[in-house]
Amino acid sequence: MCRRRKGIFLIIVYGAVAVLIILTASLALKVSSQKRLLDITKCSLQAFYLAEAGLDRGLVWLRDQPSYPSGTSPITPSELQNVELGEGSFSVTIDPYDNNPSVYRKRYRIISSGICSGIQQTLSLDVAVDTFARYAYFTDDEHFWIGWWKVPVWFKGGDHIQGPLHTNSHLHISEDPIFDGMVKTVDNYIVYLHGGPPLDNPQFNGGIQLGAEPIYMPSKATNLKNAALSGGLYLSGDTTIVLKDDGTIEVTNDARGWKNQVLPLPSNGAIFVSEGDVYVEGTLKGRLTIGTDKDLIIKNNILYADNPEENPSSQDMLGLIAEGDVVVSKSAPYNLEIDASIMALGDSFLVEEWWKGPPKGTLKVVGGIIQKERGPVGTFNGATGEKLSGYSKNYVYDERLKNQSPPYYPTTGDYIVVLWRKSS
Repeated sequence: MCRRRKGIFLIIVYGAVAVLIILTASLALKVSSQKRLLDITKCSLQAFYLAEAGLDRGLVWLRDQPSYPSGTSPITPSELQNVELGEGSFSVTIDPYDNNPSVYRKRYRIISSGICSGIQQTLSLDVAVDTFARYAYFTDDEHFWIGWWKVPVWFKGGDHIQGPLHTNSHLHISEDPIFDGMVKTVDNYIVYLHGGPPLDNPQFNGGIQLGAEPIYMPSKATNLKNAALSGGLYLSGDTTIVLKDDGTIEVTNDARGWKNQVLPLPSNGAIFVSEGDVYVEGTLKGRLTIGTDKDLIIKNNILYADNPEENPSSQDMLGLIAEGDVVVSKSAPYNLEIDASIMALGDSFLVEEWWKGPPKGTLKVVGGIIQKERGPVGTFNGATGEKLSGYSKNYVYDERLKNQSPPYYPTTGDYIVVLWRKSS
């Protein structure tokens, strides 16, 4: 009987030991599996970060090139192949878009593969050549020179800027102007007319960055001029251009003996006038950039035949570029509208006799204003905010300019990100 009990006890002990062995083995297997999964997850994450580092290096490589890479063949810079970093490495390919040879604003796809312990992650970044047309508002200096007197120009209550803004200077703020896009200023301060809130209370709805990196403007519209000489329209002397909503223009130019000469838009969309001012008005159907090495004068409303505010897919787009000033004529109407991306390389966008009353209503710009020195478009009473002369501002950003630009519009020398993707 005693032996039988001992036998049963041994069976129970052996069974318990067997169960413990099985549980221990199972636990060890589970721990090993989890460690392997953890190692895989860790390496996968490291490969992802390596790929991101490759994208950054690829963009730096593009920025460091003396000119935009040509052709359509993929580029594999030797210094970006099998770059060891941490516990892995990355390799980068720069793939130009196939249509780059036929377009002005070129695009590239940066493809980066990160590898860690045999695990690979691939990311891509599509970038486009950046142009100044992307800005709703851009200045090199927020002052205007009157003789030897440097005068600040103010954003004030009632002003509304709807897109990206950059100045290589600092802002002057009075009351409560509204900024819907991202605002960047190179200086690390803002000048307030009344000392700041509550009397000066701007709305930076898209955020504001003080101490931003400067962006330098060119002094010449060289690419536009060259395009006008090759496939566009190149003229000399004072010229009047009236845009027509049937896709033509009426040109008056004494050097050519033209008076209201009806012409189609140039095939490449480039017009440049040398040694003469250009007077522009009318309604545009098509894509066009008009430039001059003197001043460009706006005499009347400049509109798009297909309004992009109503139709975001509108194909009408205009650039107005002067190597001098872009001037709104004193004869321009009350409540003026200009649909264009405007660029004054020499000095300013301003209203002729801006200091003379009475007020002329609202100046609406659908597009953007880029200028070396900020020009005045009117005056106001600093104590009461009452408008005394010129126009109040309503600058409406043309959202299409984020990814498009008028023909041969000056570039910033940088790239903007169009698309980020993770390969499956």
